[in-house]
Amino acid sequence: MATVSNGSFHGENVDMYGFERPADFDLATYEEFMSHYLSVLVRRAQRWDNLVGQKLMIRRSLKVKRFSRKGIPSSLRSVVWLAFSGAQARLDANPNYFSSLQAAEKSSALHDVVSLDLDRTFPENVHFQSGANPHLRTFLYNVLTAYGHHNPAVGYCQGMNFIAGYLLLVTKNEEQAFWLLDALISHILPDFYTPAMVGLKTELNVLTELVKRKLPALVNHMEKHSVAWVLVCSRWFLCLFVDVLPVETVFRLWDCLFYEGSKVMLRAALALMLHFRTALLESASFSAIVSTFRYLPQNDFTLNCHTFMQAIFKEPGSLPLSTIDHLRQSCRE
Repeated sequence: MATVSNGSFHGENVDMYGFERPADFDLATYEEFMSHYLSVLVRRAQRWDNLVGQKLMIRRSLKVKRFSRKGIPSSLRSVVWLAFSGAQARLDANPNYFSSLQAAEKSSALHDVVSLDLDRTFPENVHFQSGANPHLRTFLYNVLTAYGHHNPAVGYCQGMNFIAGYLLLVTKNEEQAFWLLDALISHILPDFYTPAMVGLKTELNVLTELVKRKLPALVNHMEKHSVAWVLVCSRWFLCLFVDVLPVETVFRLWDCLFYEGSKVMLRAALALMLHFRTALLESASFSAIVSTFRYLPQNDFTLNCHTFMQAIFKEPGSLPLSTIDHLRQSCRE
C-alpha cells in the first residue's frame, strides 16, 4: 500500500529524508508548501494503490507515464523505479551477482578513491552518520565498489556517490541501489561517466542548441561574457540535480527520469533558464552569471516540486524525441 509521509523526521531540524536543515532554513515557507502538497500526496497515493493493486504489478502505459509525472508515492518509489528501468529484471536474472561482487577482492585503487569521497557524501544526513541503522555510508561503499568492479570501463567517477546515496535513501537496500545505479549509468545515461564523458558533453551541446531555439538572447549573453555551459550546467547533469534542487524535487524528477529517460533532464534545465531568464540576462558580468546559475535553483519555484514538475513539461514547449536524438547525433559527430 502506498503511504504518505508528513515531511517530518526528527522534528523541525531534520527533513523526511534525514537531512539536517541549515540554521537559515525557511520553515514557514516550507510548511506553507507542505500544507498544500500533502493533499496532492494523499490523492496520488490513493490512485497509485488503485493502479498497481496488491501484487504491485506495473506495466508501461500512457496512464502510468501520466501518473509518474504527477509523482510516485515514497513507499512505492523503489518498486516502481526498479520496474521502469529494467533493474528488477536484471536483479532477478542475476540473483547472486551483487553478493559475488561484494565477496570478491577489492581493487586497492578503487577502495582508496571511493573511501576518499565517503566523508564528503551527505555528512549532514543522519542516515550517513555513525550510529545510523542501517548505516548508509557502509551501504554506499559497498554499492560503489561493487559497481566499480562490475563496470571497470567506468570504475568510479565523482558524482556517482551522490546519485548512489540518493538511491539508498529511497531503497535502503544495497542490491536494489546497485542495479538502479547500473540502469542509470549503463542504460539511461550511457557514456556520461566514462573517462571521456562523451555522453555528458553531448548532452550539454544539445542543451546549448535547445537554448538557442528557445532563448537565443541567453546564448548571446553567455557568449558575450565568455561563460561556458560546461561551467554552469555540468553538475546539473553529472549529479542528476542532486544538491542542486531540493531533495523532494529531485525525486519527483527521477520519477520521470526512470520512465522517460534523460530527456527530462533537458526539460528541467530549460525550465530553470526560461523561468529565470530575466535574472540571468540582468547578470552583467562573468562572475554574476555564474553566481546566478549557482543560486537560481534554490527558491520557492523549485521547492514547490509539484508546480516545478508541471513547469518542466509546459514552459519549454514541444521537445520531440526525434529532435533530441537528431541533435545528439549531430553534436556527438
